[in-house]
Amino acid sequence: MMNSWQGEWVDFHAVKQAVSMEMVLAHYGVALRPVFGNRLRGRCPLPTHLSKESSQSFAVETNKNAWACQSDSCVAARSGRVGGNVLDFVAVMENCSVREAALKLQRWFTLSSGTTVRGPTSSGSIISAPGEAIPRSQSPRPALGECDARNKALAFELTGINHSHSYLAARGISLETAEIFGMGHFPGKGLMSGRVVVPIHDEAGKLVAYAGRALNGEQPRYLFPSGFRKAQVLFNLHRATRNECRGSVIVVEGFFDCLKIHQAGFRNVVALMGVALSGSQQKLLEDHFGSVALLLDGDEAGRAASSRIAEQLIRKVFVRIVDVPAGLQPDQLSANDIGMVLKGTVR
Repeated sequence: MMNSWQGEWVDFHAVKQAVSMEMVLAHYGVALRPVFGNRLRGRCPLPTHLSKESSQSFAVETNKNAWACQSDSCVAARSGRVGGNVLDFVAVMENCSVREAALKLQRWFTLSSGTTVRGPTSSGSIISAPGEAIPRSQSPRPALGECDARNKALAFELTGINHSHSYLAARGISLETAEIFGMGHFPGKGLMSGRVVVPIHDEAGKLVAYAGRALNGEQPRYLFPSGFRKAQVLFNLHRATRNECRGSVIVVEGFFDCLKIHQAGFRNVVALMGVALSGSQQKLLEDHFGSVALLLDGDEAGRAASSRIAEQLIRKVFVRIVDVPAGLQPDQLSANDIGMVLKGTVR
C-alpha cells in the first residue's frame, strides 16, 4: 500500500539547511556533552550500535551539521561509512530511505514542502518563511498524529530496582513516593546499569521507556533510550488524569520536581522533561485539563519558558504562572514552601 506522502515533493538541500543535528537529537531525547569548539560527544544512539567497548564513540560537528560513529558495528552496518548528515542520521534511526527521512523531518518540524528554508542564523533563529523567524528554543514540535513512529510499549520491565537507595533520600524522596513512581537504583546490566531509573508511561499508562539518572557525574546526566520520543509524553500524566481534580494540572520541568510536588500532596502534576512544550504535549494538556499552573524553575530559562508556554496554551485553557524563588527549582522547596507557592491551586 502506498503511503500518502510517497508522491510529496521534498527539497533535500532545504531540509538539511533548516534542520540541525541538535534539533533532531532533542527530538530523540539524545543528550551529548560538549567537548571542545563545535563538537559534541557521547553514547551512540543508533540502533546499529552493538559495540560495548566504544560507548562514547558518537560525535557531532554542529558547525558542519554532521555526525560520525567510529564503532565497528555502526561502520559495518553502513558498508564502511563512518557518519553523514542529518538525513543519514534519521534514515538509520528510523530504518528508512533518505527520502523518507527528509519527509519525516518536514513533518516533525513543520517545514512546508517546496519552500526555500534557511538554516540557523547568527541570532540563533531558524527562518522558515520570508520574514518569519522561529527561535530554536521554540521550533515547532509535531502534534499527536503527525509523527509516523509512536513510542511503543516496552515488552519488559526492569527488576531488582532499589527504591530505598540513599541518592533518593538525599534528594528528599520518601520510600513511599519512590515505590509509587517505581523509581530507584538499578544494579543490573544494560543501558541503565548503575543509574537511578525512572519509568515513563504514556497517557494510557503503558510503560514506554526508562530514563536513567547518573549518580557519579557521568555524562549524560540523564540517559534516554534510542528512539524514545519524549516530546510525545507528559511524565506522570496517567496518574494525574486519575486524580479527582481532573480539571486542573500543575506543570513542572523535571522528574524530581514532579515527585516532590506529588509528595507534598498535589497529585495532579506532570513534567515536561525539559523547558519546551511540544505540539503533542500541548494537545495532551488541552485534551485533559481546563486549567494549567506552570511551576517551572526560578531561573531566567524557566521564567522565559513559562511565558512562552502560557502563550501556547492561553487560547484553550486557563493558565497561571506560579513564581518559584529566584535561583531555585521546585524540587529544592520544602513541602511547606510548595504549599505556599501553590496556595489556591487545586490538589
